[in-house]
Amino acid sequence: MRVIRGAGWAVLMVLAAAVGLYSLRYLLPHVPHPARLTNVVTHRAALTVHAAAASIALLIGPWQFLAGIRARYPAVHRAAGRCYALAVVAGWVASVFVAVHAQTGMLASAGFLMLGLCWITATSVAIWHITRGDVPAHRRWMIRSFALTAAAITLRIYLAAALAMNLDFLVAYPVIAWLCWVPNAVGAEVWIRMALRRRA
Repeated sequence: MRVIRGAGWAVLMVLAAAVGLYSLRYLLPHVPHPARLTNVVTHRAALTVHAAAASIALLIGPWQFLAGIRARYPAVHRAAGRCYALAVVAGWVASVFVAVHAQTGMLASAGFLMLGLCWITATSVAIWHITRGDVPAHRRWMIRSFALTAAAITLRIYLAAALAMNLDFLVAYPVIAWLCWVPNAVGAEVWIRMALRRRA
């Protein structure tokens, strides 16, 4: 079981790095392979801030869960945590402008807005717990926070799958706006509950 968890985490780190680095392309003057979404044109500034900030959170997040780094380099862990939190705040604020104008209408907008609300809430609660010195609760809420950050990964997986299956974008995208994060949130809760049972 430990080997499976380790392999799964390694895959997650690779995917996070790949998606995070690729999404930073929006910082370039001429974006290579821009997403075919209206926000790329109509709300470029907000999309750029969201993509850059979310990418930073995605790149930092996995390393924060490595016990060896936390134990050996606590100052690095704290500094990286602050960067992660600031990236989430910036990414969330920018995401509101992007989500409101999400392609395919209100259902997709609602999905992305709810994702953003859960994202900033989980991160804020995690910060609140660490300021009170409650490390276990902080870790649990950071798991929830990063599961929502990882929606950037699952979004692209589902979009690629929809494209491969030749699904109608107008039908698939609103569903993906919810599917990209709800299973992640559920998975995080299952992980947390299993960890608590192992320690009981």
